[in-house]
Amino acid sequence: MFWKINIIVRLKQQMQMKKLKFTLVLLSSLMAVSLVNAQSIDDGKKFLYYDKYISAKNVFQGLLNANPANEEAAYWLGQTLIAPDEDKDIAGARAVYTKALAANPNSALLNAGMGHVELLEGKTQEARNHFETAISLSKGKSIDVLDAVGFANGDFDSKEGDAAYAVEKLQQATAIKGFKDARIMTDLGDAYRKAGDGGSAQRSYEAALGIDSRYARAKYRIGRIYQSQGETQRDIFLRYFDEAISLDPNYTKVYWRLYQYYYETDVTKSAQYLDKYLAAKGTDEPNSCFLHAQMKYAQGLFADAIAAADNCIGASATPYPNLYGLKAYAAYKLNDSVASKSGFDKYFQTQKPEKIGPRDYETYAKVLLKFPGNEELAGTYIDKAVEIDSTEAGKVALLKSIASVYESRQQYANAGEWYKKVLAIKNAPTKTDIYNAGYSFYRVGKFPQASEMFGIYTQKFPDDIFGYYMMGKSYWGIDTTMAYGLANNAFAKAIQVGEAYPDKSKIIAQLVGSYKYMVGYSANIDKNKDMAISFAEKGLLVDPSDAELLQNKDILSKVKELKPPPKPPVKSDKTSIAPDGTITSVGNDGSTTVIIPGGKITTVKDGITTIIENGKVTMIGKDGKVINQTPPPPGRPTPPKTGGTAPKKK
Repeated sequence: MFWKINIIVRLKQQMQMKKLKFTLVLLSSLMAVSLVNAQSIDDGKKFLYYDKYISAKNVFQGLLNANPANEEAAYWLGQTLIAPDEDKDIAGARAVYTKALAANPNSALLNAGMGHVELLEGKTQEARNHFETAISLSKGKSIDVLDAVGFANGDFDSKEGDAAYAVEKLQQATAIKGFKDARIMTDLGDAYRKAGDGGSAQRSYEAALGIDSRYARAKYRIGRIYQSQGETQRDIFLRYFDEAISLDPNYTKVYWRLYQYYYETDVTKSAQYLDKYLAAKGTDEPNSCFLHAQMKYAQGLFADAIAAADNCIGASATPYPNLYGLKAYAAYKLNDSVASKSGFDKYFQTQKPEKIGPRDYETYAKVLLKFPGNEELAGTYIDKAVEIDSTEAGKVALLKSIASVYESRQQYANAGEWYKKVLAIKNAPTKTDIYNAGYSFYRVGKFPQASEMFGIYTQKFPDDIFGYYMMGKSYWGIDTTMAYGLANNAFAKAIQVGEAYPDKSKIIAQLVGSYKYMVGYSANIDKNKDMAISFAEKGLLVDPSDAELLQNKDILSKVKELKPPPKPPVKSDKTSIAPDGTITSVGNDGSTTVIIPGGKITTVKDGITTIIENGKVTMIGKDGKVINQTPPPPGRPTPPKTGGTAPKKK
């Protein structure tokens, strides 16, 4: 019997344990439900106000899980997903609204939310249709719906939306009887600001403070108006930011703004505001480790920044991509090209393409250029940086940056190509811009390209001798023997323009250099002694002490006659330059001369083709057969060295 009693006791104990477990499970479930119920829509909106997106999402998702028909929870969950300035989860918000609308297609609030998503997707018409549907469903009498439409369109930090439409709907909301909402009044201020009406924006923000005197967002927004006006308003916007902090020390946006503001100018203050921001944000800032590491970089502690970034990477299963970028920049500052390239490689592999900025492409390109064989890829990244930069000044700075790298390595042809791109970007290229491109080509013998650039110089600045002079020198570099007279027109124009200068003291090198060319051409090609002496004398009027002109005049004066006079040389009547640098010259004797980049010269006259290439002259008859091959013509005086004043390179 004893064993029967034990079995009965054990069965009773097991029954009691099962009851206890059931009671605990039920209690746990009740507590969970109570917790959800305890957290209201207002709690989630408060988290959202403080940019605590993780906490806000948890509240709204919890409310929606407890009641899938809760349209307000669905609306605010979607708004939370698209609220961050970076990493907006537009697809996630669309999924939330799509599911909720499937269950409740006549929800005005959800239709407004879907319109907001469509605005961010660039679907302007679809968005407007949803906004109008929302207003129609609510008969234009719902403050919340009108605000949802107005906020979506009037968000100043968004490029999308119709500011005038936002103002209209938000004004309508504030006119509804019983309106008293500082948040919506501030939304109206944002819409005015987006519309460019700063005065009305400030009045709306002040009205919001009249509704709630401790509404820090409105005070902060007033400060942003003055900050947008530049550093002259520094004292004013900083005062408003400080007042916003006084109103609500937990308002994170103002700390973030001040952290960014001082980041480039006062690292100590920036670090202080970062600490305050992180303290206020708490666990809702997923990238706090990165921000601490980045501050090391700002403080110039590049090795420490790399070490801190490595710690962050090691502590995360999915490291923040910017950590790799931070390592790359820090290594670049330490002149560690290998480590910098490794960091950029990883950063470009892990970062979303739309989040890679112009500076990232530029710096990565500079690093790649330190490793032979990466020139084409580096060029691709600079072109990408220029493409996504939104300003002319930014695009030009990028192009000049990579050009200067090539220039520092004496790779002038590459430098010229990048400086040339500046001319295509700038609406009003300066003399220096054109000079940088032209002279880069000139100094490495890329004379067709150089002549093209200096041709642009003469078009932009027709009264400046320098463009004609350098164009003449470039043509002379092609036609070194002067046999085709390619440089004649340019030097003749340089003389014409130069002689019109009231003060020739600053252009002596260009003007005298042009006369020297004409002396050489008249004596060696035209065999015109009198003309050669005339040019020498005119040059000496500009610089009476020029030894070369004095010597040439003396020699020519003693020569009785310059024989034998050849046939009149080809004198260019019309010269054009193709985009690839090919020069076509049509002479007044009916000849056509084509000079391609690289120096090959082809002349066609009376059916006879003459080709000069690699020091050889080949003549081809009308029947296509070679007539003869002769050695190159005897050498002529070499072009003078570049002299005189040129625009200073910037």
